[in-house]
Amino acid sequence: MPVSNQAFIAVRKTDSSVRPLDPLWQPPAIIWTLLGGQGLAIVLALAPGLTLDRMVYFGLASFGAMWVCLLSLAMLYVLRVPLERLRPVHIALVALVLLLLNTWLAAFTITQLLGSALSQTFPDVRTLLLQLTGIALTVGVLGFAAFQSHWRAQKLALHAKQSELEALQARIRPHFLFNTLNTGAALVHRRPEEVERLLLDLADLFRAALAGPRDISLEDELALARRYLEIESLRFGERLRIEWKLPREIPHVMVPALSIQPLVENAIRHGIERRPEGGEIEIAVSTMPETVIVRIINPLAPGGENRPGHQVGLNASQVRIEALTGGRGSVLTQQEGRRFIATVRLPTNA
Repeated sequence: MPVSNQAFIAVRKTDSSVRPLDPLWQPPAIIWTLLGGQGLAIVLALAPGLTLDRMVYFGLASFGAMWVCLLSLAMLYVLRVPLERLRPVHIALVALVLLLLNTWLAAFTITQLLGSALSQTFPDVRTLLLQLTGIALTVGVLGFAAFQSHWRAQKLALHAKQSELEALQARIRPHFLFNTLNTGAALVHRRPEEVERLLLDLADLFRAALAGPRDISLEDELALARRYLEIESLRFGERLRIEWKLPREIPHVMVPALSIQPLVENAIRHGIERRPEGGEIEIAVSTMPETVIVRIINPLAPGGENRPGHQVGLNASQVRIEALTGGRGSVLTQQEGRRFIATVRLPTNA
């Protein structure tokens, strides 16, 4: 049964999955933001001409900077859906406005809590607000410049990754195409109906390949892997046995098109193809909290080692999945007894 056209038409380009605000929700970004706020508090506490006790001043500045940072990040997270419709520069301007509002809110809260104690050091509240506004604007402008530099670097890295993906994908196609055409030529007179099915499956796979680097659902990607295995079943006959271990409903996660299929191809080339008696390929999908796991298992080649050659398929899948998930997904391989296992981990909220 051919793969649904939605796998090739209703798809998103890889670069559309990269959103400007995504890095802000990652732990390193939150930690560095808080450390930057504490660094600013230290600088203010060490400034010359300070009449207030420096440790007390550092405590106030640290408290205010921490809450300004956390409130700004929280507001950006709450507003992330409407903000994603804006251009990156406009998102940065909104973030700057939120930083100013939260600075004023923190200043108002501190003055209300400390009242008379603070008035001895800052008798003029207007002057204090102007100073804090100037500090917030300076920090915001520096953050704005850093954001632009980061976003430009991310886009350049993404375009470079796209070129790498296309090159890897181009290296995979010829080997498989030649094998398939040879299989079709061998069967065209003896089993023409199976050759027709082979060509339809080949058309599905190459439609996905020629569409370029795109994201499709895991269900559609597994359907492409099934098309590939149907073609190879004609080539290997009884030497190839396939076991699918799938849940009743395939989890709805996105994967790069033709990212699972190369792992299945590796299992055929470096497992089944090297064994005169053939063997069994097992494809299993399981779910864990916030993670979907796909395993491709093949028997080891004679000699007890899986010899993956140049690992083109593995590298292609690894690069694509890491690019899609921002490094949260992975492709790992291991030998377990007489079996070789490729494990794909996909975050459910990628």
